[in-house]
Amino acid sequence: MRTLSTSFPVGEIPLNEYPRPQLVREAWQNLNGTWHCDICRRENVSPGRQDILVPFAPESALSGVQKPVLPDQAIWYSRTFTIENYDPEKCTLLHFGAVDHDCTVRIGDGCWKHSGGYTPFTFDITDYVHEGENEIVVIVTDDTDKGDAPRGKQVLEPKGIWYTAVSGIWQTVWLEQVNPIYIEAVHFTPALDSVEVSVDVSPDGAKYTDVHMKIYENGEFLDEYTFPASETLRVEFKTPHHWTPEDPFLYDVEIWPTHGGTEKDHVTTYFGLRTFAVEEDASGTPRFLLNGKPYFQRGLLDQGYWPDGLYTAPSDEALRSDIERAKALGFNMLRKHIKVEPARWYYHCDKIGMLVWQDMPSGAAYPGDLLAVGLPNIGINAEDKNYKRFKRENEAGRAQFTAELREMVKALRDTVCVCTWVPFNEGWGQFDAATATKLLWELDPTRPVDHASGWHDQGAGDYKSIHKYIFKVRAPRPDGRAFALTEFGGYSQILDGHVWDKEKSFGYRMYPDRQTLTDAYRKLHEEQILPLLKKGLCVTIYTQLTDVELEVNGLFTYDRAVCKLDEATVKEINEKLVL
Repeated sequence: MRTLSTSFPVGEIPLNEYPRPQLVREAWQNLNGTWHCDICRRENVSPGRQDILVPFAPESALSGVQKPVLPDQAIWYSRTFTIENYDPEKCTLLHFGAVDHDCTVRIGDGCWKHSGGYTPFTFDITDYVHEGENEIVVIVTDDTDKGDAPRGKQVLEPKGIWYTAVSGIWQTVWLEQVNPIYIEAVHFTPALDSVEVSVDVSPDGAKYTDVHMKIYENGEFLDEYTFPASETLRVEFKTPHHWTPEDPFLYDVEIWPTHGGTEKDHVTTYFGLRTFAVEEDASGTPRFLLNGKPYFQRGLLDQGYWPDGLYTAPSDEALRSDIERAKALGFNMLRKHIKVEPARWYYHCDKIGMLVWQDMPSGAAYPGDLLAVGLPNIGINAEDKNYKRFKRENEAGRAQFTAELREMVKALRDTVCVCTWVPFNEGWGQFDAATATKLLWELDPTRPVDHASGWHDQGAGDYKSIHKYIFKVRAPRPDGRAFALTEFGGYSQILDGHVWDKEKSFGYRMYPDRQTLTDAYRKLHEEQILPLLKKGLCVTIYTQLTDVELEVNGLFTYDRAVCKLDEATVKEINEKLVL
């Protein structure tokens, strides 16, 4: 098994849903579809020689290209487009969901650049487009594991827990025409009985503009407010309806700015009333709190890979389906593992009711098995200010990581579902984790931080974060932080007809069939996990939601066709994982 499919319906625009659910306008234009491309040496200037289906990366089957992009190469994309209902009095905004990793965009005499492979960015192309046909050229380079930039699990030579590299455009490309005064972002900071609302109006409209807002509850009008765009509005609720995974209630919002009494923009969005914290419970045990009450998080590691699209799900339905499958088994949290998803994935978590631990994609060279596996498993944590030991000597690489961390928080801070930030995982690319924690608390004081997931603990953050795959899981010594088992299990099975490569498949513990795998899963939880609830355990993250390429430790096969364990058993155990 290598792919779910290798083609896309002719003439159909892939991923044609509005890409930004928290700031929706009626008029927009999707630029996904067939582009021209060429993969050539970086110093070459090359027109497109073959078709590629955007937004699927050229390494993927769905792109129609299925070729690797090497560090000395560039991807040259090009296409023409006509702006629908073009209005020369409006600003034209070009949006990219994500491009990995460094890109240059050219339209006419205009030229823009962006660096970073996981977050959305926008260019104002107003002065360089016109009525009729326009041409866009996008040039992308990607060092993958030969450079220091954040890349997550991508490598040029996949094996074991390392997966096929992804380069170029891998999320939706789209454009909008807006008035010169328009809304750039709407921010919600919830409390249990209120929400603070602020609006970013561009470019200088906040100085002169009023904002009008209507809130709806279950489709019914609730209240209306008007406030200056330069100020923050606090809305109080007499009977607040809180968001939880069991009851993922969202308030719908309509917002429009006016200038001189004239409406300048109109968007719809939403928010949820919920709070996250790590604090002591009534017995003095540190716990994760949802809406001020201890709440047990039953999670799965989620890599966000697809056999046909790699980083990009083949459809919005597929993106949503992974979350629904986890929810149906009784899980209430997904740890998005060293990857950032398109905005619609977080929207589906908000709507379905799924908490999210958000990892920052790691970068730099792998520090070696001694540091990343050996020392932590005998209880030795290295000081992460030793940049050489962690292969973090490159100052520019450290700066790039921090810049992209800031972008990730900016892109996701208003999601309802994200409840914990994870800047580093298992020592890969780790440096100054305590400083990163302080930065995250500064950027977003509303969420806890797992500063060094697994090991090389620097004593920072909100969690004592443990990974255990082979050795028995034991409670750590209390240190004022919440006890979180942030990776464990990894129980594996090779299922004929549903594996990437049978001969090279990898797993921590192999089981021959569904029954023995299910029995082992039950035994692990009943003998090791459930007894730890009395010792402060408040988070579990099982590895993992699906198989990924050579890694066969998923609850589901890579093609999502088979659940390898007995679903009723998984759900029964999850029902016991409560505080």
